[in-house]
Amino acid sequence: MLAAASLTGTFTQIGKDFEAAHPGVKVTFSFGASSTLAQQIIQGAPADVFASAAPTNMKQVTDAGDGSGTPVTFVRNQLVIAVPKGNPKGITSLADLTKPGVKVVECAAQVPCGAAATKALAAANVKLTPVSLEADVKSTLAKLTLGEADAALVYRTDALSVKDKADGVEFPESAQAINDYPIAALAHSGNLTAAQAFVEFVQSAPEISVLTAAGFQKP
Repeated sequence: MLAAASLTGTFTQIGKDFEAAHPGVKVTFSFGASSTLAQQIIQGAPADVFASAAPTNMKQVTDAGDGSGTPVTFVRNQLVIAVPKGNPKGITSLADLTKPGVKVVECAAQVPCGAAATKALAAANVKLTPVSLEADVKSTLAKLTLGEADAALVYRTDALSVKDKADGVEFPESAQAINDYPIAALAHSGNLTAAQAFVEFVQSAPEISVLTAAGFQKP
């Protein structure tokens, strides 16, 4: 199963829950940037399910004829400004990211977290010069937690996943760039029945609770 990097923690748990509910079924994930995963699927990579951090990447898969059924939006996610614990630079807004001496890291524009950041910055009329553009949200967050940046534009869920090392600063413009997460079984699945069962399982109340506890929002 291929899933957006921001789903790493929650889907690892959901995979274990699915295995417990379906004895004999083994769930294996590959996490990464949704844009990269979509291209892998289109190029023939073997997979049963795709969970994307943006409808755009899912549409690429379905337009190529690689989806099975209609994708379903199962959660949504919103950006925050992740800062080191205690917020040493006193960052409270996107505008603060332009202050001298503030090193910011973002996702690359072609991946969902980068596209969302572009929208939010435009809504705030803020132009940034990031010190790096990363391949996915986990790499972006790592730059912050390793001390290589003062702030990172990441999903709320990612900031919560490292709450012992970082704080998430909410900002109003993030409402202009909320990402819907669609999921779908894939047409070339080697086990379409299990793939469709997993898609339904993700939408069940207990598993949605796993996702919302991590900071995702119901659609």
